[in-house]
Amino acid sequence: MSAVDYVPTILLLGSKGQVGWELQRSLSILGRVVALDRHSREHCGDLADLEGLKATVRALRPGAIVNAAAHTAVDKAESEPELAQLVNALAPQALAEAAAEVGAWLLHYSTDYVFDGSGERPWVEDDATGPLNAYGRSKLDGERLIAKACERHLILRTSWVYAARGGNFARTMLRLAAERERLTVIADQFGAPTGAELIADASAHVLAQALRTGAGAGLYHLAAAGETSWHGYASHVIATARRLRPELALQVQAIDPVLTSAFPTPARRPHNSRLDTHKLQQVFGLNLPHWQQGVERLLAEIL
Repeated sequence: MSAVDYVPTILLLGSKGQVGWELQRSLSILGRVVALDRHSREHCGDLADLEGLKATVRALRPGAIVNAAAHTAVDKAESEPELAQLVNALAPQALAEAAAEVGAWLLHYSTDYVFDGSGERPWVEDDATGPLNAYGRSKLDGERLIAKACERHLILRTSWVYAARGGNFARTMLRLAAERERLTVIADQFGAPTGAELIADASAHVLAQALRTGAGAGLYHLAAAGETSWHGYASHVIATARRLRPELALQVQAIDPVLTSAFPTPARRPHNSRLDTHKLQQVFGLNLPHWQQGVERLLAEIL
């Protein structure tokens, strides 16, 4: 029996975002993907419309719902916490309730921002949470509301997400490196740059196994292997770009490490965004590649 027998329809929300765009590809092997964003007309994909979302689920009766939509403007969330709460907590709750009603799995994405960023050890799933900002609080509320409303849930916390499509940290560093001889980059925040492609492929693998076995519900951490700082990330991007394209006119001669306090922002950022992914790898038989592999692939594509 093929995977399509288990999930004839997969409802994907946030289809135009970094991860959502890649999910359109990765989920297509599992069944018929109905990909929606907030501007979709035939069915509601707007996370600000809770009743519309429930009506969509009831109409489609999918075998799985994948929610890749979110309010991700971290600084903006400080001035509009009600909207962040609506999109990141109440909408996932509505999806979870509708998923339980039709017997669907719900796969949802969360963030390392649910933690307070202290220490140096990678966070495990059952560590105490303590968000530093409105965005993190709304995402944590979303996790809790989903777990309460829908037994068949898969919540994947990730961090430092990038994609070849649209703007990203690597593009910004390359642009600045072409304009300036000296860059300053934060060196006291640590994590693992994680590609949208990796997230999408891992998600499809996880969802396929859950649909096949009916097991595996719960909360997991998903990130590339290894760790670096934003300064280390920038240094690797520029060094790799010079190796791949020696003819590039990069002016930068020095990349200076600075503290987070050098770049004040409305929302506080965690210093420690490391995520321990052993649980995900063990339960679903996954091997997560080193962060440098994904970044180098990204650069080979965009340069």
